[in-house]
Amino acid sequence: MPDTLTANAPPVRKNLILLLACLGQFMVVLDVAVVNVALPIMRVDLGFSPTGLQWVVNAYTLTYAGFLLLGGRVADLFGRRRMFLVGLLVFTLASLVCGFAPNGWAMITARAVQGVGAAILSPVTLTIVTTTFTEAKERSRALGMWSASLASGGAVGVLIGGLLTDLLSWRWIFLINIPVGVAGLIVGRWVIPETFGSGAGKKLDVAGAVTITLSLTAFVYGIVQTNTYGWGSAWTLVPIVGAAVLLAAFILIETRLASSPIVPFGMLRSRALTGANIAMACVGGSMFAMWYFVSLYLQEVLMLSPLQAGLGFIPAALIIIVGAQIAGRIMPRTGPTPILAVSGVIIAIALFWMSFLSADGSYWVDILGPISLVSLGLGLSFPPGTYAAMSAVGPQMAGLASGLVNASRQVGGAIGLAVLATIAAHRTGALDASESAASALADGYGRAILVGSVIALGVIAAAFMIPRSRPEHGGPVQH
Repeated sequence: MPDTLTANAPPVRKNLILLLACLGQFMVVLDVAVVNVALPIMRVDLGFSPTGLQWVVNAYTLTYAGFLLLGGRVADLFGRRRMFLVGLLVFTLASLVCGFAPNGWAMITARAVQGVGAAILSPVTLTIVTTTFTEAKERSRALGMWSASLASGGAVGVLIGGLLTDLLSWRWIFLINIPVGVAGLIVGRWVIPETFGSGAGKKLDVAGAVTITLSLTAFVYGIVQTNTYGWGSAWTLVPIVGAAVLLAAFILIETRLASSPIVPFGMLRSRALTGANIAMACVGGSMFAMWYFVSLYLQEVLMLSPLQAGLGFIPAALIIIVGAQIAGRIMPRTGPTPILAVSGVIIAIALFWMSFLSADGSYWVDILGPISLVSLGLGLSFPPGTYAAMSAVGPQMAGLASGLVNASRQVGGAIGLAVLATIAAHRTGALDASESAASALADGYGRAILVGSVIALGVIAAAFMIPRSRPEHGGPVQH
């Protein structure tokens, strides 16, 4: 079925399609952040070690990031409605297993499978949006809605995690996905028409997807090991070297061996696509770490309950949505570059402000102002970054481009979180003997957030790689 049938759908049906796409993306991003406030209780209930606990987050993030590239291609080859339903089904069933996980290994395994489902679901939601809304202004507004669901998922995830953990049980942060997923499967089967991208029938590059996923996992594992063994230890160096070898193998597969590579490296000659992906990687590196450290600071330093910590993220959730809507509305007049550059400036300033955390601080003085400002910057960043990436390719490659830009954000987030968590742990460990535990923790979190503000500067540099273009005049961004 050609994509024009989706684009010419009645307005009511198109709005339902947009709602489903936003809901699917919201669920995916929600489950990156929803576990943060529940981690201390999960560690006790499931018997995690302090080192093992982080894999509740990393198992999801790494399989999500690694298989996103394949997920975007699968949607183009086998049908976007079909893969939307498959991704949502895998995600929902894995959520059910997470909710009833009897031990740590079951949880980590289910989270990894959940990440695979998210990797199928996430890129197809963006492809459905861009193939349904083809006129420049309506596409810009639709991307604003999709970006708001994406951007708000992190903040709302912490809020929902706090509410459910305090009022019911941490298990409900996963079980709540079940009725939403079932409803999405029923309505999606009825509302979303089937469309395909280019190259139906080509072989999938499973080897490339597995290789890059293992490379990312090994690299993050090596970084995390420095908390225990240091940078010179074999426990650190072996996985990092292994990650480099696997990355080289991935490049060889993509450039020489794969008949249908998940990353055609020729695409990266596009300045718009490359700039957008670098910018989103820097946004991910800043965003993931900010949610993680603020959640820990509120509970471990200010001693707030999970519910209180979750409520503290309400302003962030609202402001991210506002920022995404603002960007979506003004981008047809300005193009993506100015908005993306401004968002980088705002994020960097806000994180620098936030880095001055102290043990005797308070939510109202130390957190509310900077988290509101950084949320505005994050909301502003998603529509222009997404638009620049998607406009750099034709409709037949939309799934691949959406998978690539989403993967860049997740890869940036996974690596950024691992690096910044290591920086925080090292800083806290160095101060622990001379200061109170709360002061050492606050100082460690502050140091990590300060480095995060430097990462955010990369958004500004990447923005100016994107050729200036206004959607209402130019169609695709020029290469």
